[in-house]
Amino acid sequence: MTEMRYRPFGRDTWRDPYTLYRYLLEHDPVQHVPDGGYWVLSRFDDVFRAARDTATFSSAQGLTFQNEIEAIGLLPNLVMMDPPQHTAYRRLVARGFTPRQVSTLEPTLRRFVRGCVERFVDEGGGDFVSLLARPVPCFVVAQYLGVPAADRDRFEGWTEALVQAGAGGHEGGATAALAELYQYFSDQVAARRRDPADDLISDLARLDPDGVGGATEDILGYAFVMVAGGNDTATGLLGGAAELLTRHPDQRRRLLDDPSRIPDAVEESLRLASPVQGLCRVTTRDVDTSGVMLPAGSRVLLCYGAANRDPREFGPTADDFDVSRPIDRLLTFGSGAHFCLGAAAARLQGRVVLEELLRAAPRFAVDPEAGVFADGAFTRRYVSLPCEARAA
Repeated sequence: MTEMRYRPFGRDTWRDPYTLYRYLLEHDPVQHVPDGGYWVLSRFDDVFRAARDTATFSSAQGLTFQNEIEAIGLLPNLVMMDPPQHTAYRRLVARGFTPRQVSTLEPTLRRFVRGCVERFVDEGGGDFVSLLARPVPCFVVAQYLGVPAADRDRFEGWTEALVQAGAGGHEGGATAALAELYQYFSDQVAARRRDPADDLISDLARLDPDGVGGATEDILGYAFVMVAGGNDTATGLLGGAAELLTRHPDQRRRLLDDPSRIPDAVEESLRLASPVQGLCRVTTRDVDTSGVMLPAGSRVLLCYGAANRDPREFGPTADDFDVSRPIDRLLTFGSGAHFCLGAAAARLQGRVVLEELLRAAPRFAVDPEAGVFADGAFTRRYVSLPCEARAA
C-alpha cells in the first residue's frame, strides 16, 4: 500500500479524513510527522492511555501544534493545566455540569429548540447550521454564562478566530478576538460582583479574588473554555448527526419507529462525527507507545477521530452507523482528568434536537456535498449545510 502521511486537515480536506485514518490504524498507528515536529496516535488503546496519563502527556504547553498560550496570549484556563492545579480549578465548576444538574436546563432548552425547529420547518429548510446547529449551543453557553440574547452572535466570530488559530497561522485574528472576549467578560465579571445573578460568572465572582479561581483572569479563563469549546463542539455534533441520519435512512427509520433509541443515536453520532477530531499533548519523559519510543518534549496528536473508528475497539463494522451499537468507551470527550465538562450538555442538546426535528420533520435531509466546513485542524464541523425540512 502507498504510504500516507498525516497532514493537518482544514476547510478543503475535512470531507474525508477517514481514508487516512484507516491507513494509520492499520499500518502506522504511531506516526512521526518530521516537517511538523509532532507524532500522531490513532489506535483507541494508545489514545485512551495517553489521554488518562496526564503525568506523561501534559496539557500545560497547549493543545494544538503550537503553544497557543504563548502564541496568542491566552490567560490560564483549566484545559491547559495538569493535575493537581487542574483538579482544584475544575472542582469549582464541576457541580454545574453533572448530568443531574444539566437536566434542569431541558425544559428551557426544549422550548428554544422547538421554536428553532418550527421556524426551520415553516421555511421548508435552509441552512441547518445558521438556523439550528449554531443557535442551540450558543443558547446553552449563554445560559451558563448569563449572556443576554443580544450579545450571543459575538460568540461565533470569537469561536471562528480562536479555532482557526489552533491550526497555526491565524494568530493576529485570534489575538484580536481574544482581546474582545476578555474585555467583554471583564465587564461581565465586574457587573456580577456588584449585582450577582444565577449563572456561572456570578458563582465565580463570589469567590475570593485572591484565592483559587476567584481572580478576574481565572474567570476569563473559564469564559474562554466555554465560548471556544462549548460552541463548535456541539455544532459539530448536530451537523454530523444530521448528515449521518440523511446518509442512513434505515437507521433513521429505527428512530422513528422507536424514539427511545435517540440517546443511542446521539452516542453513535458522537463516535462517528467526533466533532473534536484530536488534541495535542507534550510528553514529559521518554515513553514507549506500541513499541515506538516517543522522546521527552514531543508534541503528540491524540487523534480521537481515528480512535473512535478503530475496529480493535468497535469491531469490523466500526465505520458503520448503527444506532443499536453497544458503546462501552468513547473518546469524543477525551478521558480521565480532562474528560470534557460539557459532555452531558452536549448529549442533552443532541437528544433534544433530534427528538424535536424528527417529530416535526421526519423526512428532513441535508446535502453534505454542498456543505462547507470550518477551517482549523482540530474540529470537524460545518459552517453551512443546506437542508430540506418540511412538516410530517
